[in-house]
Amino acid sequence: MKRLFALWCCLLLVISCIGGAGAETKDVPVSWYEVFVRSYADSNGDGLGDLNGLRAKLPYIHDMGWRGLWLMPIMPSPSYHKYDVTDYRDIDPEYGTMEDFRALVSEAHALDIRVIVDLPVNHTAVAHPWFKEACDALRQRSADSEKTGWYCFSQTPGSKHVPVEGTDWYYEEQFAGGGMPDLNLDSESLRAEIRDILAFWLTDVGVDGFRLDAVTSYYTGHNDQNIAFLAWLKESCEAIKPGSFLVGECWTGLNTIVEYYDSGVDCFFLFPASQAEGWVCKALLARSKPAERFAASLQSLYEALPDALYAPFLCNHDTGRTVPALQARTLPDRVKLAHALVSVIGGAAFTYYGDEIGMVGAGEDPNKRLAMYWSDEEMTEQPPGVTKIEYAYPSVAEQEADEASLLHYIKRLNQMKLAWPEAFMGRAEIRSAFGNVLALARETADGPCLIVANLSLKQTEVFEINQKQTIFCDLETGANTALLEDDGRLTLPPGAVVLLRSGD
Repeated sequence: MKRLFALWCCLLLVISCIGGAGAETKDVPVSWYEVFVRSYADSNGDGLGDLNGLRAKLPYIHDMGWRGLWLMPIMPSPSYHKYDVTDYRDIDPEYGTMEDFRALVSEAHALDIRVIVDLPVNHTAVAHPWFKEACDALRQRSADSEKTGWYCFSQTPGSKHVPVEGTDWYYEEQFAGGGMPDLNLDSESLRAEIRDILAFWLTDVGVDGFRLDAVTSYYTGHNDQNIAFLAWLKESCEAIKPGSFLVGECWTGLNTIVEYYDSGVDCFFLFPASQAEGWVCKALLARSKPAERFAASLQSLYEALPDALYAPFLCNHDTGRTVPALQARTLPDRVKLAHALVSVIGGAAFTYYGDEIGMVGAGEDPNKRLAMYWSDEEMTEQPPGVTKIEYAYPSVAEQEADEASLLHYIKRLNQMKLAWPEAFMGRAEIRSAFGNVLALARETADGPCLIVANLSLKQTEVFEINQKQTIFCDLETGANTALLEDDGRLTLPPGAVVLLRSGD
C-alpha cells in the first residue's frame, strides 16, 4: 500500500502537531491560488464569474490544499481585466458588491485561507474621477486642483506620452494603448490617499495583503526609486496591520529581483523559474542531466537570496500556461513533476487557476484567461478578445473521479506541504545532483529533512543513502512506489519525489 495512504490517514494529526511551523514560515501559506474572478465561477447565470461564485468554490479551494488566495483586480474598471481602476474603494458591479466580498473574506478566513487582492497603483483608468478632474483643471488652466499633481503631465511630447484633449499637455502612460495614465507617486497628498486605501482594504474590509502590480514601472528605469516606494508601501501596511503580506511583480532577472528584496516587501515572484524558458521547464525538457541543470539554477538562487521568502510559480495571467510551455498536451506526468519541482524550490508557491487540471492558453492575453473548466455544463463566458479556445485535459468533474489525474496529484502535493511546511520553505542545501536524481536537505522542527527527486519520466533510478533514513512521505506520478531498502538503496520510480528523515 502506498505511503501516501498513510499520509492521508495521519494528516489531520500531523497538522495539529506542527503549531511551531507558523513562526518558522512567517505565517505565510506554502500554497497559493491565483483566481481571475470573471472566468472562474458564475453564481447568477449572467455568464460572468463573480464573487459569490468564487465564494461557493471556497470548499473546493480548501479541499485542494491551498491556504492563500490571490484575486486579480476586483475594483470598478471599464476593462474586462480591471487593471485600470476607477474607484479604489469599491467592487466592480460585474463581480458583485462590497458585502459579497466581505462575506467571501470572512468565509475564507473561517477555512484558514488568507486573501490578498491585486493593487495596481502605477496607473489608473482615464475614466477615474481623479484623472478627469486633473484634465479639466488643465483645460481651464486652473491651479485649484491638486489632482494635476497626482499624474505625470508634461508639455513635452515623448514616446510614452499621450495628448490631453483640448490642451497642449501630455500624460505619461507606460502601458501604451490601455488608457492607463501613470500616477505621480512622489506626490505627498497622493501617498496619503494611497495609505487610506491600504487601510480601507486591510482593516475595514479585512484582506491579508496585496499583490503589487508592475513594481518596476512605478518609476520606470529607476530601480532605486521603485525600491524606496515599495519600502514605503510595506512600512505603511505594517503600521496599519502588522503581518500584512505583500508579494510584488518584479518581472526581471534574478540579479534585479535581489535588489528589490531590499524594500522589505515579503517576496517577489520568481520569474526566472517560470514559463517555457524558466528553470523548471528547461530542466524537464533537457535531453540530459536535468537534475544538474535544475540544481545549478537553485544554487544561484540560494547564493543570491539565502534568507529570503521565495515566490515560485509556473505561469500566471500574463504568461503562456504551463502545459504548452512543457509541450505536454498528452503528457500529464511531465506537468505533475513540474508542479512538484516548483514546490521543491521552497517558499510560497503560486498556482494559476486551471493549472490544476492542465488548462492551456498562450498568445493574446484573453487566451491565457479562459473560463475555468468545471464541467461541460458549468463554465463562464470566455473573456472578450479570445482567439483560441482549447482544453487539452478533462474537466474538474472528470478529474475528481480519476485518482490518477493531474488534479489529484496537485491535491496530494498541497496536502503534503500542509503537513510538513518547513520541508518546503526557504533555502535548501544541495546534497547531490547527478544525471536524473536531485537530493536537497532542509532543516525542520523535527530535524533534517532530505528531499530526493527523480527528474526522469522514463526510467527508474537508484540513489544511495549514506546514513539511516526513513521515508515519511512520497509522491509519484505513476503507479509504482519508491522503496528504501535496509542497505540504504532508494529506488525511485520515474518522476518520484520522496521525503526522508533520520530514524528507524
